[in-house]
Amino acid sequence: MSNGTAVAGAIAEPRRTLRAGLGALFMRSEALRGYSLLSPTLLIMAFGICIPFAILITMSFWTQQGFDFDTTLSVRNYSKAFEHPVYEALMLRSLAISGICTIATVVLSYPMAYYVAFHVHRHKMIWIILMTLPFWTSYLLRVFAWKIILGYNGAINSGLKGLGLIDQPLEFLLYSQTAVVITLAHAWAAFAILPMYVSLEKIDRTLLEAATDLGDGPVARFLRVTLPLSLPGIIAATLILFIPIVGDYITPALLGGPDGMMIGNMIQAQFGKVNNWPMGSALAIGMMLIVAACALTFMFVTRKAKEYIA
Repeated sequence: MSNGTAVAGAIAEPRRTLRAGLGALFMRSEALRGYSLLSPTLLIMAFGICIPFAILITMSFWTQQGFDFDTTLSVRNYSKAFEHPVYEALMLRSLAISGICTIATVVLSYPMAYYVAFHVHRHKMIWIILMTLPFWTSYLLRVFAWKIILGYNGAINSGLKGLGLIDQPLEFLLYSQTAVVITLAHAWAAFAILPMYVSLEKIDRTLLEAATDLGDGPVARFLRVTLPLSLPGIIAATLILFIPIVGDYITPALLGGPDGMMIGNMIQAQFGKVNNWPMGSALAIGMMLIVAACALTFMFVTRKAKEYIA
């Protein structure tokens, strides 16, 4: 009996030592404690993002054969995605629309964020809520609202005709790239205002006072102090807007018309009406690579610009 107890104790001792060692490592390592707290989120991301993404990559190398998949690995879909003139035109158009929309949204949202950060001293949270209040409604409702506003007999054309400024309704407002840019700029404005507001709010006001004491006027003070220090918010807003706008397909489908279609509409068609999932996967992966290259280039350029300004 004593021999059995001794054997059990000898086996249990390494286990206790291992548990004690792991416990000590857990207490010493802040990173390990952080990862343990993130583990549920990481598992969700792995199953909800990484695994579908891996399936998408694998499928992009397959070929559609009628209603079946030819699982022989091939780059035929990627060759077609980057060489076919229709796909190339849609990719370039998507990048152009996303770039124009991102610039317009950032330029229009920056004054709003600046005003709340520097000129609103009480109830700032109420102002922020009011700025984001329109975005509490459904995205589709806002798209249909802009369809009514920009329509042939919509609010803008009716108002201009009532004022006698035009004789015929402006046809370029709806079912065009203009309608897509206007609607997307409004739909994503809140996502540009918030990061820029946070960046502006963190600026040390004593730096502005020092610039004033050194003789800078309002314009020089803004260009030399406020704008450079708010660049992190501008960069964050630009990336937050540009990346998802490229893949938007709802707004172009409802307001774009033939000239406003984007690559997201083609990807949706490949998975839907055309029933060519491998081609749709290749288009999605190819566009993701292009957007990633654009984002990395933008970050590199902005980093060099910040070093030059500093």
